Amino acid sequence: MGRQRPGSPTLEEVAALAGVGRGTVSRVINNAAGVKDSTRRAVQRAIAELGYVPNLAARSLAGRRADAVALVMTEPDWRQFGEPFFSEIVRAVGDALTDTKVQLLLTLVRTDAERRRLVEYARGGRVDGVMLMSVHAEDALPDMLAEVGLPTVLLGRRSGDEGVTYVDADNAGGARSAVAHLLGTGRRAIATITGPLDMYVAQCRLRGYREALERAGAAARPSWTAEGDFSADSGHRAMTELVERAPEIDAVFAASDTMAAGALNALRAAGRRVPEDVAVIGFDDFPLAQHTDPKLTTVRQPLEEIGRTMVRLLLEEMEEPAMAWRHVILRTELVLRGSA
Repeated sequence: MGRQRPGSPTLEEVAALAGVGRGTVSRVINNAAGVKDSTRRAVQRAIAELGYVPNLAARSLAGRRADAVALVMTEPDWRQFGEPFFSEIVRAVGDALTDTKVQLLLTLVRTDAERRRLVEYARGGRVDGVMLMSVHAEDALPDMLAEVGLPTVLLGRRSGDEGVTYVDADNAGGARSAVAHLLGTGRRAIATITGPLDMYVAQCRLRGYREALERAGAAARPSWTAEGDFSADSGHRAMTELVERAPEIDAVFAASDTMAAGALNALRAAGRRVPEDVAVIGFDDFPLAQHTDPKLTTVRQPLEEIGRTMVRLLLEEMEEPAMAWRHVILRTELVLRGSA
């Protein structure tokens, strides 16, 4: 019987008692390869001595599972959950799990307290792995989950040097293809409506816009860029601002379909015809892109394939923790319709 201490023993205490690093304790808890038998025994003795037996450890060592994974939306603004992106990803992930016995749990995490609560819930053995979407630049949650040895896959990434396993679309390449198309049809005063710039996905789409203009030797004036938050309202506001500030604009690349839909409404209100006066291209290829007036030319990111790939990587990691993080970037495709 382990000696119970006041409070919950920590991973650090187990590591200190066993005379090893935290990562070694995590590998032992998760039955990972590459740990000497003598070290493994020392860690297991320390776990028993301290009473450090969260369900996660007990389950892993005994080969038991919760048969559940969590899809976590890390977004401080509740309204964003109403955007089509999230419902499309939930559907894609759910479809990918249909033929497994794994239950899908959905949860929202907005605050540091909720981050800690999720980590405790996960390490308590209630889920076997976590998928995260809508991760902002400074979010520590992926690292917190990695530290407790929980299989984790991100949708997108926090920066260009992301360490945790992720699946992403070629955001910069997709944006380049959109702007190259606009240039190829003779547009020269091309504006952009960005997503929230504390998200790497928005930074990449802005970078692709700028790169396409630079490659063509075209100007990218600061007055032609406005920031949105991926919502239709923000697209409407940004387009209204752009038209007032730079009436010469003859095209706009919006970093999401919902912002593009808002931009179409703003252009209509300003008396600008689409595509005759201003061409519009979005990004995503949500169903709504076929219901705007005119129908939306957009960059399709393969959401079903993203969902399938996230699930595949997570299930593989749950089966046998990989030695390396895996980074998968999927191709995009420009879909031409009436707006550009």
